[in-house]
Amino acid sequence: MVNIIFMNYKSAVALVLLSILIFVSCKKDFTPEELEYIKSIEQDRAETNDWMKNSPNSPFNFKGKVDFHPLNYFDVDPSFVFESKLYEYEEKDTVVIYGTKGEARYPVKFGYVKINYDGIDHKVTVYETTAKNGDKYYSIWFTDRTTNNESYGVGRYLNFTKVDDPENIYTIDFNKTYNPYCAYTKYYTCPIPSKDDHIDIAITAGEKKFHD
Repeated sequence: MVNIIFMNYKSAVALVLLSILIFVSCKKDFTPEELEYIKSIEQDRAETNDWMKNSPNSPFNFKGKVDFHPLNYFDVDPSFVFESKLYEYEEKDTVVIYGTKGEARYPVKFGYVKINYDGIDHKVTVYETTAKNGDKYYSIWFTDRTTNNESYGVGRYLNFTKVDDPENIYTIDFNKTYNPYCAYTKYYTCPIPSKDDHIDIAITAGEKKFHD
């Protein structure tokens, strides 16, 4: 009996040591710059949670009170930060994108950026949209292999600030991807990324699903 207990104890200790070894081997070694970057993203997320919970203009308060809990995120991963020029299309086509309530929207396919992941280039479309006041703004919206699993089923968005320099190098940071408001409440509608907006990798960065 004592031998059995001792063997079970040894097995448990071995399992704990193996778990620690796996954890340590899988843990990434970040540079001081990356650690500072991770801290800044985590601070941004804390501020976003505070705004979402408390601002009267947030989707949880503006059109109707919605129960709030902190937003869900993947761990910050510096490997999902890319740099690229903006490659403008010579012919900028107006396309039809449908909203989650069935309404048609008409953004312009303005251009694309390139990201290289595991040695493979992926083109990511940048859309130009005109606001009600006539101002133009630019956005990326996409699906990926996490869509409808870890991340929101409609897709996720990433803000894009265009500058007038054609040689400008843009930072495309998927840790800053976020859910549209329709991910939280039925009171909003949002554009649905098309099949051409699918990025065929698992982007395990940015915001996850809000609802289970």
